[in-house]
Amino acid sequence: MSFLSIYRHGFARVAACTTRGTLADPAANAQAILAAARHCDAEGAALAVFPELGLSGYAIDDLHLQDTLLDAVEAAVATLLEASATLRPLLLVGAPVRHAGRVYNTALAIQRGRLLGVVPKQHLPNYREFYEHRWFASGHGTEGGMIRLAGQEAPFGPDLLFDAEDVPGLVIHAEVCEDLWVPFPPSAEGALAGALVLANLSASNITVGKAETRRLLCQSQSARCLAAYLYAAAGVGESTTDLAWDGQVSIFENGAILRESERFPDADQIVLADIDLDLLRQERARQGTFDDNRRRHAPAFRRQAFRLEPPEGDIGFHRALERFPFVPADPARLEQDCYEAYNIQVSGLVQRLTATRGGKIVIGVSGGLDSTQALIVAARAMDRMGKPRTDIIGYTLPGFGTSAGTKTNAHALMQALGITALELDIRPAAKQMLTDLGHPFGRGEPVYDVTFENVQAGLRTDYLFRAANHHGGMVLGTGDLSELALGWCTYGVGDQMSHYNVNAGVPKTLIQHLIRWVIGSGQFDAAVGATLQSVLDTEISPELVPAGEDQQLQSTEAKIGPYALQDFHLFYTLRYGFRPSKIAFLALMAWGDAAAGRWPPGFPEGKRGAYDLPTIRHWLEVFLQRFFGFAQFKRSAMPNGPKVAAGGSLSPRGDWRAPSDGNANAWLEELRRNVPQG
Repeated sequence: MSFLSIYRHGFARVAACTTRGTLADPAANAQAILAAARHCDAEGAALAVFPELGLSGYAIDDLHLQDTLLDAVEAAVATLLEASATLRPLLLVGAPVRHAGRVYNTALAIQRGRLLGVVPKQHLPNYREFYEHRWFASGHGTEGGMIRLAGQEAPFGPDLLFDAEDVPGLVIHAEVCEDLWVPFPPSAEGALAGALVLANLSASNITVGKAETRRLLCQSQSARCLAAYLYAAAGVGESTTDLAWDGQVSIFENGAILRESERFPDADQIVLADIDLDLLRQERARQGTFDDNRRRHAPAFRRQAFRLEPPEGDIGFHRALERFPFVPADPARLEQDCYEAYNIQVSGLVQRLTATRGGKIVIGVSGGLDSTQALIVAARAMDRMGKPRTDIIGYTLPGFGTSAGTKTNAHALMQALGITALELDIRPAAKQMLTDLGHPFGRGEPVYDVTFENVQAGLRTDYLFRAANHHGGMVLGTGDLSELALGWCTYGVGDQMSHYNVNAGVPKTLIQHLIRWVIGSGQFDAAVGATLQSVLDTEISPELVPAGEDQQLQSTEAKIGPYALQDFHLFYTLRYGFRPSKIAFLALMAWGDAAAGRWPPGFPEGKRGAYDLPTIRHWLEVFLQRFFGFAQFKRSAMPNGPKVAAGGSLSPRGDWRAPSDGNANAWLEELRRNVPQG
């Protein structure tokens, strides 16, 4: 199977469809359903869901009890069975069928010419405009049954799941319209029994405001059940004698809206989305209470197996994917995330200062992103506590690689915020230590190795801790989540250590947007905002090595990879535990084309780049080696700090617990075996 096939990476393409109905004309409706099914097959879909009673029409009232109509429905089912023999998708089609002396409102499961099962509606509405008890029997009590329909014998009952043998995780449950509107929907039982994909065949006439209620029910059911939820409602062609129809078709996954159609269509509508079966499976494995709930209710279901034989080649990718999974592209959502992230940091620091009886804050201010974010959090915390900002003691600690630009930014920011600003040149002490160690730099040789760098990083932290003793305060850490993931910090007496770290839960890519949000929302005055913008425009650098003859500063991203990619890799490793090959596929889908998809608001046009698969593979290998094989010992001893991003934290007391002496062998082997080099 091609690396570019979605089915290789745990995805399945699904479709929610509404077709133009013809009242009480099953033959015509069968042809409309087949036309949509053929389109879904051509698109590589595994599942296509159609509206309730789509073969007969929903709003035909007493015609549901006419033998002529029911005979025509059975003939239409035979047509569907015959014509579907060459079609891949599992079709869920709504139809009235006779069984055990009554008529049932059912979902027919049809695939490759087989009637896999018939699922009856259980909850029949009989209020306001609904009158279903007049025509149909409830499916309650029919578990374990069988039916003979259109020349085939198949299981009958609400206790059916449809399981694709050759697509792991593609287990499907069907319910019909009103079944979703009750306190404990049948789909909840289906999910507990193992279904990752829940489907609702609906008619559901439209009234003012009802579409939003439907969306809320579907979205919440997908979140509660940790499942995908497909909804297909009747549309054009239904009787408007007393009602109207909007043809709403939608696909949800784990509380997120993947795709929705326009409403009130003039013709057929099909929405397609690639649902992530791995994601849903991982969520259920992590959320142990899901299985606890299953054990309590212990639903008994029959599984009907089928073979999908999914497409092996590249069929595209029908799924919106954030380039920056920690930074949503939607402006309203980004605004909300930044507001919450900033205030989580501020409230965490306020609580820690309160618990330590309101001492002063000592912070190293480099003029870079991380120390800038920590400083503006500290300033707001002091404001909230009613304390003077002069209780923040900021130190610039210039070393051998400190640039004039970052030093200028650091002093400008401290002055604009009105904190106590001090400078302590670490170069004499660093040179003395290097000389004492017998390092070549102490003899005047330009040797810039890890000892050279870490002597500076260690001295900065050492001075800050002693300054905290001297001033009666606490050292505020500045290192971020991305650096902790990659081990890009100096252990112990270095920037890995502090008394409290407000940035420990914030990835590098989000910090940039937090600073943009602070500027845009006017948290501080214009002078602060101007300096913050200057910080954003500065190259990310540890500034531990002097600039070369070309005056180029030491680049962090040239060493450990672009933070845009490494944060992407971190999110899908930490939040979902995906295989490296899947992460590489997702990264290619998100980053392969700079012109595709949306960018977060405010992201500079000049920095909107793309990455090909070899580049992604290279930096993912670096990430895996550092994350699994190197950096954990630094995280195992990390200071306190609040979790901020829903993508997870790396605290050994929280989201991520791993051995400090682990290795990356299994992850590297999977990457090298399954991701092409070119």
